[in-house]
Amino acid sequence: MTTTDTAPAGETRSFEADVAKLLHMMVHSVYSDKDVFLRELISNAADACEKLRYEGLSDPALLGDDGQPQIVITLDPDGKTLTIEDNGIGMTEAEMGEALGTIARSGTRAFMDRLADAEKAGDSQLIGQFGVGFYSAFMVADRVEVVSRRAGGDAAARWASDGQGTYTIEPVDAADAPARGTRVTLHLKEDAADYTDGFKVERTVKAQSGHVPVVISIKDKPDAEAKQIADGAALWTRPKSDITADEYKDFYRTVAGQFDEPALTLHYRAEGRHEYSVLAFIPETKPYDLFDQDRGGRVKLYVRRVFITDEAEILPRYLRFVRGLVDSNDLPLNVSREMIQQSPVLAAIQKGVANRVLSELEKLAENDSDKFAAIWDNFGAAIKEGLYEDYARREQLLNLSRFKTTASAGGWRSLKDYGEALKENQTAIYYATGSDLDRLAASPQLEGFRARGIEVLLLADGIDSFWVTAGADYYGKPFKSVTQGQADLSLIPLVEGEAPAAETSDEVAGFIAAVKAALGEEVGDVRASERLTESAVCLVAPEHGMDRQMEKLMAQGGRGGSAAKPVLEINPRHDLIGRLSGLGDDDAELRDDAARLLFDEARIADGELPSDPRAFAARLARVLGRAMG
Repeated sequence: MTTTDTAPAGETRSFEADVAKLLHMMVHSVYSDKDVFLRELISNAADACEKLRYEGLSDPALLGDDGQPQIVITLDPDGKTLTIEDNGIGMTEAEMGEALGTIARSGTRAFMDRLADAEKAGDSQLIGQFGVGFYSAFMVADRVEVVSRRAGGDAAARWASDGQGTYTIEPVDAADAPARGTRVTLHLKEDAADYTDGFKVERTVKAQSGHVPVVISIKDKPDAEAKQIADGAALWTRPKSDITADEYKDFYRTVAGQFDEPALTLHYRAEGRHEYSVLAFIPETKPYDLFDQDRGGRVKLYVRRVFITDEAEILPRYLRFVRGLVDSNDLPLNVSREMIQQSPVLAAIQKGVANRVLSELEKLAENDSDKFAAIWDNFGAAIKEGLYEDYARREQLLNLSRFKTTASAGGWRSLKDYGEALKENQTAIYYATGSDLDRLAASPQLEGFRARGIEVLLLADGIDSFWVTAGADYYGKPFKSVTQGQADLSLIPLVEGEAPAAETSDEVAGFIAAVKAALGEEVGDVRASERLTESAVCLVAPEHGMDRQMEKLMAQGGRGGSAAKPVLEINPRHDLIGRLSGLGDDDAELRDDAARLLFDEARIADGELPSDPRAFAARLARVLGRAMG
């Protein structure tokens, strides 16, 4: 904000830059499904009621004589307004400036960029997928007024804006404000006048917000009798057999803030030492902020239907895409948000819920591989973070993991599938890491493995370079990089039709020694390769230390340090190497140029630039000139 929260009454203030940009998109974009604004405003009102219920545990005076949380929607067809009023916690004038003038949620910039892209592409569902909170009101309103009074306070304030970049805040008389809570009034645009139609609004609210844990009533006109349209009954307390798929879907959209459908629904009640209910969902689409570094979990914690916090981190971070809630019977209602993190009861709940989510995913993988593959497409990269972070569940996560491989033909393969395809004398699970699947599949380092029919995991997610080096193994088979150390392929038979490798001749051995001398300190070694069958050269990492991709990732993060010198492997059976091996001392300059060109060729095949592009161009020109006579 450009001004402080102690500004004088009625002062006009400017929105934070990101809010102004968002408002512009709301006002000027044409989206086919604008009903989302109702869900967002009702969700805010329900949260306010839940916050009051929580604070009322320690200070019952806040509830006064009106302890039943409720939301009332009032329609005014003549005045073309729609009002949503709650008797929740309310806001002070300072809190209104902070809550309605800025966006505090992390990932704002990523959301703005995605929203702009969707606007250009005509994606009418993007807002529904991500939720835009209070500001969605400007999709249907020319002007929005918010009047609020904090529970336990006497002062009330009004916030108002036309969504054009500024807003005002000023005190209001107590008689013009709710006794407690917040009233949001939307002055509807001409093309949104149908939101004063009682039938339309009631149908929309029931579909989108019928399962919020707060009673919702509607008035068809300001002086009409309020009619209850949602009873505030918590869906998760009802038996599964009484709940329809549509009800689950509607509740998911409310709790997740998305407009897709759940790919997997998990609803159960745990009994025994600790009793709690769980209603959780795995989304059908990937959230835009899945890999935001500041992003936490989205599972809410309730205690006996009282909302406590959404910051309890019920699930480990690698399951952060799961949406839903946990309602505990064992935690004390007056537990503080600070103390809750140290509760042994919560620790048991966290362990139980995480185990159940993973076991349900295992069942899905076994019973519906196509549906599981869709989930893995969206969230596999996040789940694999657990292979690095969650040692206790690593074996379970390895069983759950799916991979692209040299034998997968574009589909997913499990490690069980890989194990069933092991070759005679194969002692390791081989993998290649990188950032592009197509480049990985074409890597020269794979040639020797392909010639023997050995399947190689193609790992293109950033986390892959970390978990494979964290001591992971699968039923006694270690993971081994195809770009590190000796290939050790001599004991594994070739596929029928592949010619066996010939012995390295003295001439080729001499040329390899000359290349090593020419490159000097630029390489750790130069040696004949077992892994190459088609390419002339490739680079690999030494036996010990990091593989090539890990070195690149560390360097990108500014933690490269003194990287190990690469090893240049030369294919002694390649025609070019055979010809170059015939160069004598009279061709020392050409041999030196050839050595360095081979090194740069290997770097280029590895996705890198030549070590000295200008020198590379000069050498290439000399060699081509000589070839042309």
